[in-house]
Amino acid sequence: MKFNPNVVDCAAAPIAEAWSWVTNPQSENLIDMCQAVPAHLPPQSLRDYLGDAIKAGEGATYTDIRGIPPLREALAGNISERYQGSVTADDILITAGCNQAFCSVVDTLCEAGDEVIVPLPCYFNHQMWLTTRAVVPRYLSFNAETAMPDPGEASSLINERTRAILLVTPNNPSGAIYSHECIEQFFELAREHGLALIMDETYRDFIDINQLPHRLFSRLDWRETLVHLYSFSKVFSLTGFRTGAVAASQPLLDQLKKIQDCTAICAPHAGQLAAVYGLQNLQTWKLEKSDELARRAIAIRQAFDHPDLNYRLISAGAYFAYIEHPFEAPARDVVKRLIQQHEIISLPGSYFGRDQEKFIRFAYANVHEKHFDDVIQRLIASQQT
Repeated sequence: MKFNPNVVDCAAAPIAEAWSWVTNPQSENLIDMCQAVPAHLPPQSLRDYLGDAIKAGEGATYTDIRGIPPLREALAGNISERYQGSVTADDILITAGCNQAFCSVVDTLCEAGDEVIVPLPCYFNHQMWLTTRAVVPRYLSFNAETAMPDPGEASSLINERTRAILLVTPNNPSGAIYSHECIEQFFELAREHGLALIMDETYRDFIDINQLPHRLFSRLDWRETLVHLYSFSKVFSLTGFRTGAVAASQPLLDQLKKIQDCTAICAPHAGQLAAVYGLQNLQTWKLEKSDELARRAIAIRQAFDHPDLNYRLISAGAYFAYIEHPFEAPARDVVKRLIQQHEIISLPGSYFGRDQEKFIRFAYANVHEKHFDDVIQRLIASQQT
């Protein structure tokens, strides 16, 4: 058989490759900072509700391509409140996770040879999908001091094949939270050139509840430019239920429905029921978990202040810490040695785009802060090699 060369050229799934370097997966000494997963199950009340609903026969059928109305209405209300803006159920389409949301949006906007502006470091699945679709990522350089992309640099990359600008905030892999000013400048740049501003905000629930993620939804013209991507996986610990969403203009959603019908038909019904329950009943639980992650972010920043540590923390927030390693070696070799000799599982910066060989990513959300001192001591030990 012959294979699609775009798929062959795409990098292998990073999480699986990193785990392939683990000598003893059963070791009790492993510290897993590889994949961004919640450290807790959904609350018992959600599990009880969903069990009863499934036993009653709910969740076994297809839904509308756009998702069940109660979820679209609840999410529209949630976005409107969280961003102090105006979003309706008609602006929402529910997807099989945020990854599918991104893939479907790219397929709706781009054909082979088109370009998307992508800040570095970038989420590896975004990069992988662009590769498989022969869509060209035009990278924005990484500023390790600010951890924010430069709209001026983006302006210089726009041409007749540019279709979108992509932002991920809070960022995966860096954890950086982009400022209102940065986001608004990118919005204006996209609006001026008739481009989509795709914003993956999977981790927006881990920003201080008193802090607006951005002000774009309060603009009357947001639908002309903004494409908002969201996930229920982290906020309600529903990673296996594959439930995400797109908020965008009706014309874009009308075209996106064609992609949805050919791929997932609809997002998993049970996951949609779980997401509705979460939005309607779990605000207090969500805030408690968000506070835990905020404390963990502070703890990992403090841990990296150790005077004997030569690894440098670039940024930390939401689920992630992005770290500059001290070696004259490829990031992949550094991570492989950390896994095999020091039993810390992480990901090399090279998975997150070009010019990232000096960096590694720690997904710290599923590691209690009591283990951070051990992590630091292992990193210090790795410096002796």
